[in-house]
Amino acid sequence: MRVGRQAFGDLNISFLIDEDLKNYLELQRWIRGLGYPEKLDQFENWKQQDVLYDHFSKQGDEPYSDGTLQVLNSNNITNIEIRFRRLFPYSLSTLNFNASDTDVNYFTAQASFKYTIYDIHDIEGNNLL
Repeated sequence: MRVGRQAFGDLNISFLIDEDLKNYLELQRWIRGLGYPEKLDQFENWKQQDVLYDHFSKQGDEPYSDGTLQVLNSNNITNIEIRFRRLFPYSLSTLNFNASDTDVNYFTAQASFKYTIYDIHDIEGNNLL
């Protein structure tokens, strides 16, 4: 047990990829911008071009985002919100192509995120922790 410092597990999600790959490509650009996988100057170019758009706050040299996970009840109505702070992706699965399928199969992917802390709120916005 670590004293004075909290440690949380990663946020792991599976998601459907839209037909234009927009959601997949946005995560891909975010991870590439963080890691400059080919050249060191990619990170600087990414900062200058504002690749991650306005909805990510830049704190120092690292972009983070806040994120909300909505938990639905049995009637598909939001029941609980889990709000993550200073969230960023570090892993994104590859796309699996299979030309032998005869049925329509939608692309799915998995992404893993690190974050600082999270809060759990009920539908009225009350913090449950």
